[in-house]
Amino acid sequence: MAMDSLMSRRVFCLVAEQKSFIAAARHFDISATMVSKHVQYLEERIGARLLNRTSRSVSLTEVGAKYFEQTRRLLETLDEVEAEAGQATATPRGLLRLSAPVWLANPHFAGLLVEFHARCPEVRVEVDLSGHFVNMVEENFDLVLRATRNPDDTLIIRPVTQIAFPIVGSPKYLANRGRPRRIADLSQHTMLSYAFVGSDEVSLRGPDGEEAVRYVPALVSNNETLLHLAALHGMGLAFMPLPLVSEDLSNGRLEIVLPEFETPKASLYAVYPSRQYLSAKVRTFVDFLVESYRRI
Repeated sequence: MAMDSLMSRRVFCLVAEQKSFIAAARHFDISATMVSKHVQYLEERIGARLLNRTSRSVSLTEVGAKYFEQTRRLLETLDEVEAEAGQATATPRGLLRLSAPVWLANPHFAGLLVEFHARCPEVRVEVDLSGHFVNMVEENFDLVLRATRNPDDTLIIRPVTQIAFPIVGSPKYLANRGRPRRIADLSQHTMLSYAFVGSDEVSLRGPDGEEAVRYVPALVSNNETLLHLAALHGMGLAFMPLPLVSEDLSNGRLEIVLPEFETPKASLYAVYPSRQYLSAKVRTFVDFLVESYRRI
């Protein structure tokens, strides 16, 4: 019998999500045999096995995993296009795969995710905080949040907010080593260096203009969490993204040093592959972030 390729894709995606032929059969009100025929039709069509099947489990092959992610996106886009044809706006739904900087693992951003879920309960958010520079298309991310002072003009970007990187230290460290009064004093302090800011030299603008200082860092890392913990334990002074340390500053676990100097800033951008056919879930989430950060 002739197979409906669109239906076959929908059946395959549900099998992949539920890891069950029976669950897909119940959902579409067809037999498990027909579910198997739909999957077999796709495998024959593309010339590769999509699923590993045993009597007890169903799992995606490597090819199947890539095919599933691409097909899932296509079906979600199609559903939204069809929904928009019948109503003014589509309801955001489906899986939103997001890559973000490690330092967004903070109470404020977690609160934003809670608020977004309350607004859009049909969107499931998967957040990658591994810290590596992702390839959106190859790794199947819907959206990337990226902090940089020099955005790539080849990407589709939307500014979300400005992030300050103040110099912070613990009360314990400052009591033992004293509080720096000038930029030059940093050369005599133990510095914890964040690769984003620079590993051995920094230039800051103060009341008397711009000043630069070189220093030998005691610890260098591109991981904000490690530097944050080291600063909390009194190891030294560190440039930290303000959202990560705001609670520590409020409760006195950390203090800002040299507050009269303008420390480095970066823009947080929302990055997505294309403006064309931007899904409702991505568009809604980005609009929500921009709106939320404007309220701060």
